[in-house]
Amino acid sequence: MDTNDRRDAALQALVRINRIWLDRDVEALTALVDANIIMVLPGFAARIRGCDEFLAGFRDFCANAQVHDFHDHSYETDLIGDTAVITFQYDMIYERSGERYRATGRDLWVLADRKSNWIAVWRALLDLQERPA
Repeated sequence: MDTNDRRDAALQALVRINRIWLDRDVEALTALVDANIIMVLPGFAARIRGCDEFLAGFRDFCANAQVHDFHDHSYETDLIGDTAVITFQYDMIYERSGERYRATGRDLWVLADRKSNWIAVWRALLDLQERPA
């Protein structure tokens, strides 16, 4: 597989991750996430370590919020050996506890090629802004 095909495969894995959580099928993310994934919270305030804790955030959001609109755009994929670094911007409107919010920001993911399967190993939310919608 050439470099462009590998880059596209990594990007498609991340697009699949987004579609899965938007479809509220959080358990299906397990196959696309490393058991030791690390997520850095906005402002580098804290780190979440491990698949269970990582998925707990998605479970909580999916159980307590409803996404009304999600627009992901401006994807950039850098491929270095068996590692892909992918960023994208997003705009989302969601409802939680009867209130609507608009969230915008940049998501940064690191994926590793594991026997031709791209698996998420690291994530950070950057430039997160939330305000009432």
